[in-house]
Order: sequence, then structure tokens, then C-alpha cells
Amino acid sequence: MTLEKYMIPCLFKTIFGFDCLGCGFQRSLFLLFQGQFLAAFKMYPALYSCLLLFAFAALHFFDKSRNYKKIIWRIAVLNFIFMLGGYYFKHF
Repeated sequence: MTLEKYMIPCLFKTIFGFDCLGCGFQRSLFLLFQGQFLAAFKMYPALYSCLLLFAFAALHFFDKSRNYKKIIWRIAVLNFIFMLGGYYFKHF
């Protein structure tokens, strides 16, 4: 069964005609769930940093005993760098 027919189309790409910084995340996550770790990274290099960012954001909301703001900002900057790098190598 292929899940690609159920994926949400990119609204940015639909309107403007070119990929956004998040294009490829769904397909990459699908590859990760299939166990194709390298293919997932090649599809969207920022996948692992995004998942790490989501994990620490969840910890921030569920674990009020610690302050995760500093590490969340650092991971967010790292994630943005991966997103820009992946976008650059994908298009240029």
C-alpha cells in the first residue's frame, strides 16, 4: 500500500510554483518509517534535526521542571541551516 496518494500537497508550491523549505518532509518521513534512513536523509536533509526539534519542544511543554528554551533555540538554528543547505543542494 502506498501512502503517497494520501500526502498533503504543498500549498506554497501550489500557489507560487516552486518548492518551499519544507517540501520533501512528508516523503522523507515516509521513507524513515520504511526503514530507509539514508534515502530519508537524501530526500530531506533537515528531517532528523526537525524530529529532534519536535522532541525537545514536546519536552518543553510536558516537562515543566526543566527549561528547554536555550537548547530549542540552538536546535532551531541548526535545523534552519540544514533546511537552507538542503534547499540549496536540491535546486542549485
